[in-house]
Amino acid sequence: MEWHITDAQSLAIIDQEIGDHVFSPAEYEIVRRVIYDTADFEYKSLIAFSERSLQSGAAALASRTTIVVDVPMVQVGIVAHTQATFANPVYCGLETITRPQKEKTQTAWGLQTLAKRYPEAIFVIGQSQTALTALVELIEAEEVRPALVIGTPAGFVGADVAKARLKDSLIPHICINGQKGSSVVAVAIVNGLVDLAWQAYGREDNIIS
Repeated sequence: MEWHITDAQSLAIIDQEIGDHVFSPAEYEIVRRVIYDTADFEYKSLIAFSERSLQSGAAALASRTTIVVDVPMVQVGIVAHTQATFANPVYCGLETITRPQKEKTQTAWGLQTLAKRYPEAIFVIGQSQTALTALVELIEAEEVRPALVIGTPAGFVGADVAKARLKDSLIPHICINGQKGSSVVAVAIVNGLVDLAWQAYGREDNIIS
């Protein structure tokens, strides 16, 4: 990402507002990217990283692993950045053609179809609770084993349950706890992770901690 002086000033304000924290340097870069894109400091206490989630995600990006997203807004938000770096293929669940189904939403069926094609992909669920639930069901059935799952859908019904099941699966993940979340948050996380991975794999002496 190209930074302007106003971006640097905004990040300085975020650093001052947050102050001391317990995040690793790499985690903090993701946290402040989310806050920068949302102007919501509450995400400092809502974002949750599983063990080695950033390392797993960065390695997958560097190996040009396929990225599967739930909705076009996420795809549009990350594709320019990924194509300018590792050129990972990016596919969207909502835009995947599937047979009409009644039991699940079109997004959930589309994402499930893509998951079976790319079982070790990076999955980014920014908006659809049903897509996150469908993915978790495949993980629990051991039909897929994602390199990383980023789950940030907002919601009042079912979102926390799906996120809790994801955490229990031991799959590397980055989630937003509680009712908040959005595609904007998912895009911020992915683009921040791409920047970290690009820096790490561009220099042999630089690692994500």
